[in-house]
Amino acid sequence: MAVETEVLNELRRLRARVPQLTGTLAASTDGLVLAQDLPDAQPEGLAALTAAALGVGRRMVDLSVGGEFCELLVRGAGGCVATYAAGPSAVLTLLAGDRVNVGRLHLEGRRSGARIGALMATRTTAERSPGGGGPTGRPAGAPPPGALPVRVPPQSRHRT
Repeated sequence: MAVETEVLNELRRLRARVPQLTGTLAASTDGLVLAQDLPDAQPEGLAALTAAALGVGRRMVDLSVGGEFCELLVRGAGGCVATYAAGPSAVLTLLAGDRVNVGRLHLEGRRSGARIGALMATRTTAERSPGGGGPTGRPAGAPPPGALPVRVPPQSRHRT
C-alpha cells in the first residue's frame, strides 16, 4: 500500500476518533498536500497556509521557549485549527468545531502526527534504497529541505 494511502487512512481513523473534526490534512513542510479529508475546502490553499504557519511557529519557538516546534492552535468563534509536527518532513492540520474537547484534540492529534511521521520516514527510507523511487538529489541520510527536527525521547540509562 502506498504511503499516501496509509496517511489518508490515518486521517480517516482520526476523524472517527474525534467526531468534532470537520477536516484533516497532512502536508509536506514545504506546503504540498500529502493526503486530505477536507469537505468543502481547498486543500492546496490550506497546505500552503499550514507551511506558512509552521514557519511562524518555528520562529516563535526559537525566539521564546527554544527547542523544536511541536504544535500550534488557532481558535476562532467557529472552531479551531490545530497544527502538529509529523516527523521531519510533514505536518498535520486539523479543523474542528467550536465544541471540540481541546485536550482530546491534542491527544489524538499528537498520536496521529507521530504515526504520519513514521509513515513518511518509511517513504524516505524507500526513496534512498536502490530502486526505491529514484535519487533524491541529497546525500544519503540528509533530511529534505525545510525538514522539522525529529524528536527523540530521552532513553533510560542502564549501568553495566
